[in-house]
Amino acid sequence: MSRIGRKPVAVPKGVEVTVADGQLVVKGPKGTISRKVAPGIRFEHGDGEIVVQRGGDRPSERAYHGLMRALLANMVEGVTKGFERRLEIVGVGYKAEVKGNEVVFHLGYSHPIRYPFPEGVSIAVQKDGKVIVSGIDKERVGQAAAEIRAFRPPDSYKGKGIRYENERIRLKAGKSAQ
Repeated sequence: MSRIGRKPVAVPKGVEVTVADGQLVVKGPKGTISRKVAPGIRFEHGDGEIVVQRGGDRPSERAYHGLMRALLANMVEGVTKGFERRLEIVGVGYKAEVKGNEVVFHLGYSHPIRYPFPEGVSIAVQKDGKVIVSGIDKERVGQAAAEIRAFRPPDSYKGKGIRYENERIRLKAGKSAQ
């Protein structure tokens, strides 16, 4: 059995987990998330925890066992604490600002880049060039942060661009370094 799949998921007070019609629904103080349940996987409610079980030993069920447990744990954490990804904008003249329901980036191109907020994700921009992407769905928060970073990935010579907060960029020496 999967080592991750066997671990029970603790469900804190105020969080409600239901499985109906092939949908896993988690409700909590920050909101509601739903996800389709993989075939052959079932959830057993216990004393303040949920154990993920698989129906058989087919390779597809074995593969989904640990995945569904991890997704459930992320859903429970999302509706209680939420998720956040921080990005830094590095470069002279590079900036971002929130205008209504979109973020406008000025990244050295001939035009500004407009990025509308994805559903369920909020984006905040601080004055020191930090962009904070937050929400209750870990997958959507990570995808939005990756899309923003892709507008101007860090340059390997000067380090300019958009990077994750603790990302380390290895700078190349350049032509003049011999």
